[in-house]
Parts: sequence; C-alpha cells; structure tokens
Amino acid sequence: MNDSVSEATAGEETADAVVGAEDDPAAPAPLNVARTATGHPDVDAALDRLADADHLATDGHVEVYEEAHRGLRDALTALDTRPGPPAPSRHPSPGAE
Repeated sequence: MNDSVSEATAGEETADAVVGAEDDPAAPAPLNVARTATGHPDVDAALDRLADADHLATDGHVEVYEEAHRGLRDALTALDTRPGPPAPSRHPSPGAE
C-alpha cells in the first residue's frame, strides 16, 4: 500500500514540477538565435558554447559567457602570434636615394 501511495505522490510532484517550470519566468528558455559558422574552428567552438546557456537558469549564464569570452579572446591573441611576412623597414637602406 505504501508503494502505490508513494508512486502517486511522485507522479503528482513530477507533474507539478513540469507545470511550475512553464510558469516560472526564471526557467531556462532557449533564445533560438541562429549561429553562422565563421570558418575559424576556435571562434566557432566559442560561439557554439553559447548555446549551452539556453538550457541553464539565468544564474548559470555568467559562467558560459565568461568561457566563450575567454575562447574568443584566445583566438584573437593567437592571430597576433602567428608568423607572417616580415614588416617593411621604415628606414631606407644605406645608399638608396
């Protein structure tokens, strides 16, 4: 008899939680913002990470945003460290006049 009572109670609590989540303005609500691939794997990974915020309550967004920001900042920093062609000299070579 206890099993049937506890099963009924558990079912009611689950139904209440589902109804409560729909009525709760602080409940996670996906923004469904389309993300277009940039072609840069590090940038795309950081932007894809933002999708995780759709499934979190607002108090969990900060961690996701900070991680995405770090990823984007690291991708920009990497652009500065890539070897490229040598910069042109500002001073003319001796005898070049």
